[in-house]
Amino acid sequence: MIGRGWRHGARARAAVRWAACVLAFAVGVATAEQTYVVRRGDTLYGIARNHGTTPSRLAERNGLSKDHCVRRGERLVIPDQTRPTTPPLPAPVQRAIDRAEVKPDRWEYIVIHHSGVDTGTIKGMDRYHREERHMQNGLAYHFVIGNGNGMGDGEIGVGSRWTRQLDGGHVTSPSQNQVSLGICLVGNFDQQKPTPKQLERLTALVQALMSRCGLPANAVKTHQQINVLYTRCPGRNFPTKSFLDSLAKAQPRRTARKS
Repeated sequence: MIGRGWRHGARARAAVRWAACVLAFAVGVATAEQTYVVRRGDTLYGIARNHGTTPSRLAERNGLSKDHCVRRGERLVIPDQTRPTTPPLPAPVQRAIDRAEVKPDRWEYIVIHHSGVDTGTIKGMDRYHREERHMQNGLAYHFVIGNGNGMGDGEIGVGSRWTRQLDGGHVTSPSQNQVSLGICLVGNFDQQKPTPKQLERLTALVQALMSRCGLPANAVKTHQQINVLYTRCPGRNFPTKSFLDSLAKAQPRRTARKS
């Protein structure tokens, strides 16, 4: 009797544990996604950003086109947010990205550079490009990311070429400059590696620009990959493969743009 009672008790305890596991799984599934009711003034892009996802993921989850105009009262399912997320951009940088008047299909590429020198500031680069390279619009890049020498480590400087939506001046081909956003990381990556903070901010910035401009992961290139003349930029110590692979893995599956 004692043995039989123990077996019955063991079965009961196992059943309770199983029920608890099922309940925990159900709760996890239920809380992984949530429903959002569209309010006046909402946009698909704004809703996606506020919920830490992308317009393409949000549209795909709800069977919508990425150009869908949401209506007040419409119910949207917010995609599962259990994937690791990139730390958000500083608020002023995110506002600059949001407020720029980006026309559809304005940009085709995001190009990554290094400055080739150990120290630098966005003002210093702007002055050099105006006075030494005689660029009317100054700074050749749309964004600059500091390394702690001149600018803060991971600090993002927003150039006027982004806020005014002007062509870049950072690659050799004029036609590529017309459709390529340029991001320059301060540092010489032939001699040292980018700082972890630079890479973290670069990832967040590139993902925000991909979302804002409707670009797939294979639109992100290094200067070496896209330039018509040979260059080592952004240097042999820049982790090109792992960085680009991480962007591709983080992006929802979609039709890739032809390179």
